[in-house]
Amino acid sequence: MHAPILYWQPEDRVFWSREGSRVARRNLLVSIPALMLSFAVWTLWSAVVVMLPRAGFGFTTGQLFWLAAAPGLAGGTLRLFYAFAVPIFGGRRWTVVSTLLLLVPAIGLALAVQDPATTYPAFLAVALCAGLGGGNFASSMANVSFFFPLERQGTALGLNAGLGNLGITLAQLVVPLAATGAILAGPQAWTGAAAAGGLALQRAGWIWVAPILVVAALAWRYMDDLPGIEAAAAEQAVVFVRRDTWVLAWLYLGTFGSLIGFAASFPLVTETQYSGVDVEGFAFAGPLAAALARPLGGWLADRVGGARVALASFVAMAAAVALLLAVPAVSFGAYLAVFAVLFVASGAGNGAVFQLIPAVFNERARASSSRGGPAHAAAVLGFASAIGAFGGFFIPKAYGTAVALTGGLRAALVPFLLFYLTCIAATAWFYLRRTAERKQR
Repeated sequence: MHAPILYWQPEDRVFWSREGSRVARRNLLVSIPALMLSFAVWTLWSAVVVMLPRAGFGFTTGQLFWLAAAPGLAGGTLRLFYAFAVPIFGGRRWTVVSTLLLLVPAIGLALAVQDPATTYPAFLAVALCAGLGGGNFASSMANVSFFFPLERQGTALGLNAGLGNLGITLAQLVVPLAATGAILAGPQAWTGAAAAGGLALQRAGWIWVAPILVVAALAWRYMDDLPGIEAAAAEQAVVFVRRDTWVLAWLYLGTFGSLIGFAASFPLVTETQYSGVDVEGFAFAGPLAAALARPLGGWLADRVGGARVALASFVAMAAAVALLLAVPAVSFGAYLAVFAVLFVASGAGNGAVFQLIPAVFNERARASSSRGGPAHAAAVLGFASAIGAFGGFFIPKAYGTAVALTGGLRAALVPFLLFYLTCIAATAWFYLRRTAERKQR
């Protein structure tokens, strides 16, 4: 372990060029795989639920949608607390602890699917534990924001989140390979439907144990706790009375909430809409496109403005949902194209809103001659990420409710469209209108 950092001022250009950039890059390089594993564990169930019937668990479609939604509910709730963890515990120490906690849902899943007598409430409890992975995003993004100057935060946060989001793709790619024995081959540990189907579903949990231990060790060895970020809870709590906090959290729900919600529900929705389609072979492609679009959105936001990129993203998502509503039955190819637009737009918008948050709060601090801009921005980054995570619950649950009440998915699309229209209006009114108080580029 290297010597502790005693001075940290990333806005000091001399300090940044002399040593700050090197330290920030080192911490970012470890933060990315830690966040990637967190997303992988958080979204395990999106890939697992479609295989549970083949593994001999006779759950209803509604119950399967609940299992896909539960990690989003738990992750969003935990983010409300994780958002304030870094100033209290330190970025290095908290990254180590929160990474090791991922062992709970990973091992819990492995044990649950090995026992054919595991009850549905037990499965639901294990799915809720996966929310530990979702909670990590709030602390990770807040931690990275402390390391970089404002002019580089859009790119740094976009890389951390965008490459971290690849954990969704990783889970949806690795879980089917592990479960079918393509990697870590071995039969299910009990006889019955799963063994007859050639599944090794317990591997979907065990495969993450070694990477979790390795990344936790890397975080202990190479990450840093920064001085001067021990902001009192009362100082950060002031953000909750700021209008911008709630507006930006709403916009983040529209971007990240869409990304995680569609990623969690896409495999099950596809199987519900198009029977006979083997979704396991391509479910990872949508989250992959979103993850790659996220740093691009941050990069564009640094150059043309986060508000403009966010507005374009919301317009694209609203148009995609409107198309699904306008055409009662689309071909499978058109369905995939529309969801590709939703994934890419939500990813790009995600990076843009995360650039917009520190821009708005640092501008507020300059206007009021306050020194609380970075601390307040970090708190809002965490809080907005918590609100956004609930999209991982609302979208799968909306689909499940629509199927239960109407037998189809269209009933869930109307509120989605209305929501995106409110995001368009809020972005234009608060951050792009000529006379807006916090007008952005």
